[in-house]
Amino acid sequence: MTDSTTRRVTSADVAKRAGVSRATVSYVLNDTPHQTISAGTRSRVIEAATSLGYAPSAAARALRTGRSDVVLCLLPDWPIGPEVGTLLGNLSTELARSGLTFVAHPGSQADRPIADLWKAITPAAVLAFTDFTPAEINAMRAAGVALVVGLLGRSDSPRRELEVPQQRVGRLQAEHLIAAGHTVIGYAYPDDDRVRIFAEPRLEGTRTACAAGGVAEPSVRIVPLDADAAAPAVKAWHDEGVTAVCAYNDDVAMAVLAGMRRVGLRAPADLAVIGVDDIPAARLAVPALTTVTTDQAAVAAHLATTVLAAINGRPVAPGELSGIVQVVRRESA
Repeated sequence: MTDSTTRRVTSADVAKRAGVSRATVSYVLNDTPHQTISAGTRSRVIEAATSLGYAPSAAARALRTGRSDVVLCLLPDWPIGPEVGTLLGNLSTELARSGLTFVAHPGSQADRPIADLWKAITPAAVLAFTDFTPAEINAMRAAGVALVVGLLGRSDSPRRELEVPQQRVGRLQAEHLIAAGHTVIGYAYPDDDRVRIFAEPRLEGTRTACAAGGVAEPSVRIVPLDADAAAPAVKAWHDEGVTAVCAYNDDVAMAVLAGMRRVGLRAPADLAVIGVDDIPAARLAVPALTTVTTDQAAVAAHLATTVLAAINGRPVAPGELSGIVQVVRRESA
């Protein structure tokens, strides 16, 4: 009897337990077509594999096929908040439905070179949210690794890309405030450089909506996640005649609300505030925070479709994702 606590159970162990050849074990467990194997033999193999706790070796499968069934997601050095976490969870579920394993690796290239990561895994595809050098792209393609770059902003690159509608987020924020009658708008920019890839297109969207609505360009101020540090920005906006603020996200929006309390201002009477992400705390803010939310399940489904098309060498039509972004109206704006 195999001692599975001291070494990995192999197909040879399954074959011995079932009284068949290793080839038969492979045919049964891989459901290989055009093989004449009786129902009784199949049943013995499956029962033996189950009782031994046998799991096929991913490394062996990669050697046979030239790649693993892993989709490697390279995350930049981002803070992993609720929205990113939800997206990753949904993407893992979507890819699992197609028999793929999703592995996310956070961090920067300075921590570990990209080549070290994909060579160690030999993934079916690499999904990334930042750009690659031409040399990195060529190396992955030469190794048969499909590449999907999910850029969160504009790019002139001819490669397959997915642009999540961050500009749409900023436009909706400003359009909501302009529709409510605000003509002097501020923008609360984050003090974390790691999220500029999100913040810049959102700010650009706000600027676009202001121009289209015939109002002045937004007054941009950095707002730290601290009430005392946020107060000077709030006071400056109030002194400028700003009546409403688009915040980079809900955390920054709540910092604005906290800064307002420090200087004796109220939302929305003195300053209307709108955030992004609809995190759980947004509903508990005082006043409850108006925000913009994105259907991350729809984003994940489109990303998964894009990944599968890349793996199978099929073209994929650009997805229309603007409809998945919407305003959640509450009391702050």
